[in-house]
Amino acid sequence: MQEDKDIKDYNSDEEEIDLLELGIKLWNNRKKILTWCAAGALIGLVVAFSIPREYQTAVKLAPESTDGKSSSASLGALASMAGLSFGSSGGRDAVYPQLYPDVVSSVPFLTSLFNVEVETKKDEKFTVKQYLEEETRSPWWSTIIGFPRAVLGMLLSKDDEPADHTLDNFQLTGDENLLVQVLSNRIKASVDQKTMVVSIDVTMQDPLVSAILADTVVSRLQEYVTDYRTNKARKDLEYAEKLNAEAQQEYYKAQQKLADYTDRNQGIATQSARITQDRLTNEANLAFNLYNQTAQQVQQAKAKVQETTPVYAIVIPPTVPIRPASPRKGMILVGFVFLAFASCSAWILFVQPTLSEIKAKRLANESNADTDNRKQ
Repeated sequence: MQEDKDIKDYNSDEEEIDLLELGIKLWNNRKKILTWCAAGALIGLVVAFSIPREYQTAVKLAPESTDGKSSSASLGALASMAGLSFGSSGGRDAVYPQLYPDVVSSVPFLTSLFNVEVETKKDEKFTVKQYLEEETRSPWWSTIIGFPRAVLGMLLSKDDEPADHTLDNFQLTGDENLLVQVLSNRIKASVDQKTMVVSIDVTMQDPLVSAILADTVVSRLQEYVTDYRTNKARKDLEYAEKLNAEAQQEYYKAQQKLADYTDRNQGIATQSARITQDRLTNEANLAFNLYNQTAQQVQQAKAKVQETTPVYAIVIPPTVPIRPASPRKGMILVGFVFLAFASCSAWILFVQPTLSEIKAKRLANESNADTDNRKQ
């Protein structure tokens, strides 16, 4: 037992000596380490200032529950705490909040933003498509990386778009598909599974453009969901208004027939005249009752449209961001300095001794070979 304890103490002392020796070796090469760190800081500054600034606008909205059933809401809350989720909070609404991110990232939704007019802080106005194509900058190394692809694109035959080209969501061109991908990366939507609060983040290189586009995305999303939710009720309203207009015409015709007959047969007291007048009066009354019923249906349909129109509470409205969200220059600088320090330390402690050992072995082998040749 005492012998094992001595061996452990010896090993621990040896490890301490090794760590101390490594620290001394690094300290002796501190000038080299500082030089590498200075070079890393310089590279980090170049990289940090080469990345264009990106501004992010965050919006949060709380959609209205479709059915308002407290039991379903309670079960949904319990399920979310357990890591589960019901398909739809309302039960009869197909576009529930969990699908809002898919709606925002869909091709028809993104292409509808191409012609949205935005304004930069320099009071310049562009459409979203023009801004992304003409005003969005990228780091200088992206040009170098994308140079082979650009050359390949120039060599390959490319059909020019016709002058009367119209946007077709079913078949996008290469440029349109690229714009859709760029917008999809810059517009993000997410849903909190517990609170059902929808978060929309829009990132652009101009703060005013970011805020305007975020407000537009929220408005378009509200319009999309509202159109879906009220689609059936609006169709019912259109049909009720059509029936009401037809009933009104029939009532006016029956009323006019009764009036014409009464004017033509004033002072005539025959039985047939009374029967005809009663019949026309009954037809006018029936037409009026039908007209009255369809008018009530129109009012009910209007109330149904208003009832099914969703209401959104804007928890955090869009505002023009003041500070850029990226790049984080301090983090980039610290990262490059740390990488330079780690690389230099690895070179001093491991790579350089290994290379020196290999070089020494090679020289020893060469000297031994020369000695053998001389003996021969």
